Amino acid sequence: FLKEQFGLNEYWEGFTTGCLALGAIAGCIIAGWVTEKYGRRPGLLTAASLFTLSSVAMAMAPSRDIFIIARFFAGAGVGMASMLSPLYIAEIAPAHIRGRMVAINQLTIVIGILITNLVNYSLRNNGTDAWRWMFGLGAVPSTLFILGVLWLPESPRWLMQAGRQGKAQKILIKIGGEIYAGESLSAISKNISVITKVKYSAVFEKSVLPAVMIGIGLAVFQQLCGINVVFNYTAVLFESIGFSKDDQLLETVFIGGVNLVFTLLAILLVDKIGRKPLMLAGAGGLAILYIIISVLLGTKSASVSWFLLAAIGLYATSLAPVTWVLISEIFPNKIRIAATAVAVLCLWAAYFILTFTFPILYSRLHDKTFYIYAGICLIGLLFIWLKVKETKGKTLEEMEGFFTGH
Repeated sequence: FLKEQFGLNEYWEGFTTGCLALGAIAGCIIAGWVTEKYGRRPGLLTAASLFTLSSVAMAMAPSRDIFIIARFFAGAGVGMASMLSPLYIAEIAPAHIRGRMVAINQLTIVIGILITNLVNYSLRNNGTDAWRWMFGLGAVPSTLFILGVLWLPESPRWLMQAGRQGKAQKILIKIGGEIYAGESLSAISKNISVITKVKYSAVFEKSVLPAVMIGIGLAVFQQLCGINVVFNYTAVLFESIGFSKDDQLLETVFIGGVNLVFTLLAILLVDKIGRKPLMLAGAGGLAILYIIISVLLGTKSASVSWFLLAAIGLYATSLAPVTWVLISEIFPNKIRIAATAVAVLCLWAAYFILTFTFPILYSRLHDKTFYIYAGICLIGLLFIWLKVKETKGKTLEEMEGFFTGH
């Protein structure tokens, strides 16, 4: 719809898609400052407000440039939420269910994607302005997000950092009872001196740099592995093998359904099998699937649909949720906010590179584009094998120095 409305060539198609990531990078920077100064909850409220306003602005955009600006601000909300949601959950969830809880954050995202795909499919025949409703209706879940955040307690770790121990204790008692609250307060107190007033320059100190580089590597790999071209360019891929516009939109519904089912599977597995085995399976499996997809796209076989769905399912069980779990866990307490912001910023930079370059690459390499993503997955497999340690069942305090060698 947007290509027809604004006459987008492959460069503008890539930039219009990727500008969301540029906004997300700005959102990560804003989130780091807001959440350190005012708390996790105000940061989440800011993200929710950006979602609501940008949804309306995109729907009403009279020109390509106005649409891109509105999408940039939507990206700022995405960047803030993508950083603050897993961080907030990791800080508030008991260790034995933390992996599952962070994965549930990913579940809510994929439920949103599926609902969006179903709504878009139902709106497909509503004329040339159908796309405006597709974007504008984003204001509905955004408003629900605002209302939901109003009910959330503040992070006990942030409250301790701000010197509000009594409030932190009340929240911890609600979460796990008196004994849990006492143990948690004691563990947090031991680290409180190093958590306070952290500068972003501390992220690159020699003592913590190994953990930071692993976090950045995982974040960048989660995007450059290539799966988001399937989400963002479903129409391009299926148009190339002869699918109609209706069939293209129907494929997005199947993709959303598979994404949801396999994210549920990930929630069951992440605290049982562990983080590293799931990440290895995801990287290796995607490399194999991409080679098959490349061959089938070359022959214009409709069976490529099954392998694209398999790739989505594998990603949803592994790299999608588990990367966020690891990013929320692996950084030492004294740099957790700053390091999370840097890692997520790098993730969105990688997303921009992926989504901006795909239309250009596909217009020149066609099906062979997926060989590039297969190669990246093999590099990711080696990186995970050599650098990532298992974090299943460990508290954030127990993991101090776990990835830094200290």
